[in-house]
Amino acid sequence: MVKSVAIACQGGGSHTAFTAGVLKRILREENGDYEIGGLSGTSGGAICALLAWYGLLNNDKNKSIRLLDSFWRDIAANSFLDILLNDWIIWVSKFQGIIPMVNISPYDYPPWAQEHMRSILNKLVDFDDIGMLINESSPDLLVGAADVLSGKFKVFENSEINADAILASAAVPTFLRAIHIDGKVYWDGLFSQNPPVKNFIESAKIHEKPDEIWIIHINPQQRHYEPVSIKEIDDRRNELSGNISLYQELDFIENVNKWIGAGYLPGDRYKHIEIKWIGKLKENRDYESKLDRKPQFIQDMMNHGEQQAEEFLRQL
Repeated sequence: MVKSVAIACQGGGSHTAFTAGVLKRILREENGDYEIGGLSGTSGGAICALLAWYGLLNNDKNKSIRLLDSFWRDIAANSFLDILLNDWIIWVSKFQGIIPMVNISPYDYPPWAQEHMRSILNKLVDFDDIGMLINESSPDLLVGAADVLSGKFKVFENSEINADAILASAAVPTFLRAIHIDGKVYWDGLFSQNPPVKNFIESAKIHEKPDEIWIIHINPQQRHYEPVSIKEIDDRRNELSGNISLYQELDFIENVNKWIGAGYLPGDRYKHIEIKWIGKLKENRDYESKLDRKPQFIQDMMNHGEQQAEEFLRQL
């Protein structure tokens, strides 16, 4: 029996090149007994999910792979000036809070980074074409963002997806301006759902719910040493905050599974959904490396993602 799988892509800046590698390997698999029924993502995970989804809407997995490669090649720091900028951002971030520095609002300088991101997305994805490509058999795409003013979670779904929705999900407030959509103001989805998971099952009919949810995990759950320096504490705090919403949503699904098994919930309205984790990032990746756009670093992360996905598929 072919299983319906939803793939949830956690956010994490340049670390989500790992996610791109995982998705590429999954999309190349020809002997799997599964089909991708949905994708979700936040921040960099939302970008990877979008590119994989857009290829699937075109019934072309190879297109998905090409788009993932193209995006990470385009976003990498390749020019001399971009390399200098990349190194400066990493240096400033590394010593933030350790030595006195002037805090600069992203509203104090032009939104070059977001406009560059927008141009790359528009080059790779024809957002005007999405509504015509979606049909009843199309996989879903869920993108998480946070409504700055109301404090509520926002999930952009399917035909709502456009460049603004993706930029909203990736709007890290210390570096990028908030994105305005339909009179509302949005920040990075790391403050809401990282990534959306419950939405795969809350509004779906019983036959549309996935059989399995695969989590591409970026922020490590465990550390093998106690953080003691300011730098280590900040890194670990960032990891934990990026996992809070994800574990809460997964706990909800696992509790529903228990209630189904115990007979407390009717089987015609609820189904058991298996949760599986894909891959493991190498340890000792600090927060600054999430900002690193060096081509070799990005390629290493992508290669590692492909290797971890290979191991995951071998164990299925």
